[in-house]
Amino acid sequence: MIRFTGQIKMKKVFTLLRDFCFLILVFMIGGLVSCDRNRIFEENTEINNQVWDLNHPVEFTPIISDSLGVCNVYLNIRNTDEYPYSNLFLFVTTTSPTGYWIKDTIEIIMADKRGKWTGSGIGGVFNNQKLFKANVRFPYPGRYSFKLEQGMRVDGLKGIRDVGLRIEIQK
Repeated sequence: MIRFTGQIKMKKVFTLLRDFCFLILVFMIGGLVSCDRNRIFEENTEINNQVWDLNHPVEFTPIISDSLGVCNVYLNIRNTDEYPYSNLFLFVTTTSPTGYWIKDTIEIIMADKRGKWTGSGIGGVFNNQKLFKANVRFPYPGRYSFKLEQGMRVDGLKGIRDVGLRIEIQK
């Protein structure tokens, strides 16, 4: 008589290992999703060929349903080490659902005085997140528009990979 107990035990071990890995994966994904409970909106737009044309604004249109909550609004900029300046000026036009609009000029420091890039990153790509508006209450529920234009007055601004907007509930 031939016994197959070794093969059966190995099958059980592999099955248990597979199930264990699946559970770990489920908990990791659940942890990542639950870590960002404060986010209402976040979207990033890739800039074609990492060159931001002067006449090509980037627009985000979040839908805000809570007119009572206090929020913070952030601008996300991802640049490469080919960006030629130490700062970045942006014109940000915010339009409410009623049509009321306001235009702000924002300066984002991209490198310190020694030329070291700010933000986090590796391999020549750096992520910057700048607080644009703190303690904001959106007065009307509905679709808002945030139009971002580069204000460096250079057509073909090199080294900008992505531009984004993040809105989160302030806790």
